[in-house]
Amino acid sequence: MFEARHSMDAPTTTSAGNGTSGDSGGGGGWFTPRKAPKPAEGGEQTQPEGSEPEAAEGRRVSAIRPVGRPGAAASTSAPEARPTPEARSAPEARPAPEARPTPEPERAAEERIPAARQAAEPAPTQVAAQSAPQAPASHPEPRSERVPEPRQPSPKGSPDAIRVQRTMAEIGPVADKVTSYFYALLFTRHPDLRPLFPAAMDTQRDRLLKALLTAAEHIDHTDVLTAYLKNLGRGHRKYGTQPEHYPAVGECLIGSLSRYASAVWDEETEAAWVRTYTTISQIMIDAAAADELRAPAWWFAEVVSHDLRTPDIAVVTVRPDQPYPFLAGQYTSLETPWWPRIWRHYSFASAPRSDGLLSFHVKAVPAGWVSNALVHHARPGDVLRLGAPAGSMTVDHTTDSGLLCLGGGTGIAPIKALVEDVAEHGERRPVEVFYGARTDHDLYDIDTMMRLQQTHPWLSVRPVVDDHAQFPDAVREYGPWNEYDAYLSGPPGMIRSGVDALRDVGIPAGRIRHDSVEELVAAGD
Repeated sequence: MFEARHSMDAPTTTSAGNGTSGDSGGGGGWFTPRKAPKPAEGGEQTQPEGSEPEAAEGRRVSAIRPVGRPGAAASTSAPEARPTPEARSAPEARPAPEARPTPEPERAAEERIPAARQAAEPAPTQVAAQSAPQAPASHPEPRSERVPEPRQPSPKGSPDAIRVQRTMAEIGPVADKVTSYFYALLFTRHPDLRPLFPAAMDTQRDRLLKALLTAAEHIDHTDVLTAYLKNLGRGHRKYGTQPEHYPAVGECLIGSLSRYASAVWDEETEAAWVRTYTTISQIMIDAAAADELRAPAWWFAEVVSHDLRTPDIAVVTVRPDQPYPFLAGQYTSLETPWWPRIWRHYSFASAPRSDGLLSFHVKAVPAGWVSNALVHHARPGDVLRLGAPAGSMTVDHTTDSGLLCLGGGTGIAPIKALVEDVAEHGERRPVEVFYGARTDHDLYDIDTMMRLQQTHPWLSVRPVVDDHAQFPDAVREYGPWNEYDAYLSGPPGMIRSGVDALRDVGIPAGRIRHDSVEELVAAGD
């Protein structure tokens, strides 16, 4: 089970995308169109400047059209955003000009991708982006989609899985070219999709390949893949995508793969990818449609409190414009007015409150667009946008197992929420918290945690200061932990060493909940 990722060097983020959503944000996924709350000043080109339609070396992939519901006309336009409440003006961020991708000739593709059934509101998956606009260097933020960790391709599996894995092995060395060519095709053939993406796409680099590896690895593991894709589908409603966008993406994806995996590409391989992509996209479309019946695509949230705990860490509290249901330990994606269409993932720093307020712990990182805006520019009265809650790093209240929690840096935020959740349920199950930081200065929330310990006799809080971020080793000095469920939230190195330490002390892997290893190499911004 994977959960929200947090970094000592990054703002609190999602659980496994720590989301990825990302929603980073997301997560990861197949592609990530973005929808701006309002057009950015000056506008942006919807088609790569100077790009010309590629010359196909044969038959090009047939146009893919979704099958509309009886009596319903397919719409290609993204849903109109709700009017944004008036927010306080702030420094304007100007992305650099867009790069000009030049598509290369595409290899012919023989199969036609089956059309996806139209659902009310689709959710495109997240992928890596071409190096289009050059913008301030940033550290990609950990995502928290519940993404399984990719393993080495196995020679065993269904025929489709084997062909997909062979393709992935073939394109591995040229992943950057595949990604750039994919976006060149997408924006040249379908320029109407360009406005759905952020102006600067450098932070999305490599996400496509990671998402493909994940899907390829788990194509035969229906339960894991379905849960992952449904989460992406629900989370991506906020980008304003439609069911008819999926065929466009599939067409360009297969066009890119067929060009760069020519050594293993044949009709059977293409058919395998068509079936795989059709399955994946339909799961996401259906999940988005189901979610539309019970929740909005996004929420507006007004900043009501901004508490600067250290020069680079702030606790930001917001009031959503309508009820926002979530569970302690989950995360959300967040967009600021200073960086439209740039979403980042943050975990809730408390259990659901009676007043409906939501709090986030944010650490500004060098060149971090969203984190610096939230820490240094956000003030009461500013209005943000929130995506749907996600993540499964939650407490199982059907058992009385103890909780062993490891929180590093701003990763203490969801850990505190879990403690509050246990307290609100009136349970007296033991909860052991290890709060790690590189310096005493970074233990910015230690007073809050110690007050909770004084209030609840079943809670034990142990601060661990280690400039090498190896504090999970301290867990070995205590225990035994065989009757505990473990929760980890923090930077990549802490997660890796933490999982090893917990397994060494006898906690089964199935009882260890943590961030998505798929994006542990990323840092937040």
